[in-house]
Amino acid sequence: MAESEETDWDAFLDKFQGPQRYEGAFDPTTWEQEFDQIPIFMKNAPTEINPKQNPDLACLQSIVFDEEQSSEEQAKTYKNEGNDYFKEKDYKKAVISYTEGLKKKCSDLELNTVLHTNRAAAHFYLGNYRSALNDAVAARKLNPSHLKAIIRGALCHVELKHFSEAMAWCEEGLKLYPQEKKLLEIRTKADRLKRTEERDLRKAKFQEKKEQSQKVALLKAIKDRNIRLSPVPSTDEMAISKDLAEMSLDGLSSESGSGAKVYLEDTGSLTWPVLFLYPEHGQTDFISAFHEESRFVDHLVVMFEESPAWDTERKYVPKELELYFEDEERGDLYQINPETTLLETLQHKRYFVKAGTPAFLVLVKDAPFSKSYLFGKTVHQ
Repeated sequence: MAESEETDWDAFLDKFQGPQRYEGAFDPTTWEQEFDQIPIFMKNAPTEINPKQNPDLACLQSIVFDEEQSSEEQAKTYKNEGNDYFKEKDYKKAVISYTEGLKKKCSDLELNTVLHTNRAAAHFYLGNYRSALNDAVAARKLNPSHLKAIIRGALCHVELKHFSEAMAWCEEGLKLYPQEKKLLEIRTKADRLKRTEERDLRKAKFQEKKEQSQKVALLKAIKDRNIRLSPVPSTDEMAISKDLAEMSLDGLSSESGSGAKVYLEDTGSLTWPVLFLYPEHGQTDFISAFHEESRFVDHLVVMFEESPAWDTERKYVPKELELYFEDEERGDLYQINPETTLLETLQHKRYFVKAGTPAFLVLVKDAPFSKSYLFGKTVHQ
């Protein structure tokens, strides 16, 4: 008897030793992936369920979202699903679930109010403040006293910088819930931001008015000196003033002058950004504040106190340099005496300030390049 039982037990164990497997058994190398196909063990459910690939999951879904259920029951199921997504901070899926719940158009006004309010919260965390506000408004139409709808609507108005509207929502809510801490906090914040916005607006208007006054004074100073601007699109003074206000170094190849512009000092003097061009070497020098009464030679002495790296022949010394400006309309060149001031040159009848920045050519006297550059050009002394 004992020997027979032992033989049967050995035969039973032998079944596990051979290569044969139980029908439907898990593959030892892929069992984790196979487990993940079983609904109860799934780590993540697929976004779209294919009944052929996941028949078990499709069956469960049909039970959860049974079309034979009432619209209220289906809407509630979607609400609960949305709440689960919301807790997981998957706000996009939460919005989808709440939307599906609203599509059921159930007759339960409170449930629809909650669906709108919850979707407003999900939209809010996604940064969709306008959509969130629309849901808060819809929720209040269904239930004007719904506290969460009031709070979320007020928060949306704050984010949209509608501070007066945010305060109005808070005031309406506080009539119903006088001690509601959240509404008191939002109202205080909205009031503070509104005051800050109004203060900044006043500052901006004052600054704009101040800058406009400075532009008018600057224009008058330029016109009083008979300095011509190019181009001048209109003879209307305000149009010229607007054009002058736009003057900058945009489009010029100065190395460090971006944003510099002509400036009227408190003493009534003008300082200009000035550009020197060296066509022989394709180089430029920029002076951000060249006083109108300063002489060219004074700046040249400072600029060439040490030879620049590109002047390998050490030719650029102040006493050997010649200055010119170009009459762009005629193509003529006018030579400038280095002993003259900037103002004297700007008052020349053929000089036009372009883009708010006077520009001058610098050549070496009698150098081969200078002779070649000037050849064929009309040069006025």
